[in-house]
Amino acid sequence: MKPWLCAEAAVTELDVHLLVSREQVGWPDKLLRSAGFTAMASWPGFVEQVYRFPFYRLEAKVDNKVVGLMTLTKIHHPVFGNYLTTAPFASYGGFAYENAQARNAVLDEANRLRKNQDVKYVLVRFDAEDESAPVGWQNHPVYATYLVSLESDPESLFAGFSSNHRNHVRKSQKKGFNIRFGHLDLLDDAYEGLARSMHELGSPYHGKEYLSAMAASLGETLEFAVVYDASGKVVGSGVFIIQGDVVTNLHANILRVYRSDYAGEFLYWSAIEHYGQAGIKTFDLGRSLIGSGNEVFKLKWNPRVRPLSYWYALSPGISMPDLNQKNPKFQLAIAVWKRLPHPLVRFLGPFLIRGLA
Repeated sequence: MKPWLCAEAAVTELDVHLLVSREQVGWPDKLLRSAGFTAMASWPGFVEQVYRFPFYRLEAKVDNKVVGLMTLTKIHHPVFGNYLTTAPFASYGGFAYENAQARNAVLDEANRLRKNQDVKYVLVRFDAEDESAPVGWQNHPVYATYLVSLESDPESLFAGFSSNHRNHVRKSQKKGFNIRFGHLDLLDDAYEGLARSMHELGSPYHGKEYLSAMAASLGETLEFAVVYDASGKVVGSGVFIIQGDVVTNLHANILRVYRSDYAGEFLYWSAIEHYGQAGIKTFDLGRSLIGSGNEVFKLKWNPRVRPLSYWYALSPGISMPDLNQKNPKFQLAIAVWKRLPHPLVRFLGPFLIRGLA
């Protein structure tokens, strides 16, 4: 239980309001760290630039002090419907608060916005720790994220892996792979690795302009990583975002032909070395569906598993959305997508994925 819950009765005269879209804010560092990079205007701002989805920012104040905040993006799509969500196209974040009264007040305001905007639901994705969803909200706990504590000397971390996993990392280092970390100079190769690998997995992906706008908006806090084989061909790639002493894996995939050579292990271990030596303290491996193959892979790195809370406020008559690959309805779509030609996939992908924020 969080310590501030016992003191919630002391919070009085709380004011919650909707900010003007581009209004300057002075949100406290503590709340921003908790809310993550998706709360900052740079994140919903680039999403708005690419997909024309507007965003809204809510804040709760007591005596002119911000005690709660939320950033929401309005998604509108002919297939997947209209809804409001925090952390669009990311794992979680965009919501933080000092106490239960501030939390509930911001959630109430988000629910009012749902009604005013006439959308199907509001989705708030964040780390609620041991808190239960309040009345009017439902939790859909199907995802977790995985946190690895980094060291300046990565060998101490390496020693804690299983012997089998250490062996796989060593094998990957003997395959002639090399990795580059950079920014817009790696845009083309980073996009190629992600778009091709996502197609192999049966999932649509964004267009290159999405990655370009993200990199331009986030600046030096975003890094692309690209793995190449000995002949210079793209093996796979990743997108990593730094906030304070935490680096988050937003996307990271390897092409199927290189998986048996443990190229995924090479990418992740290279990132651990790179960011550990740069002084980063925590590597967030990114979300995965609980019980999935992706989770099995991430558990090999001895992370702290943090279940994520996905709280929904549904409009009357709307059932809980289930937009993930565990849904049997998606299995046929995934199988068909894998078989479509690359040009068609890259044309249709951005249209489809824009609705899966």
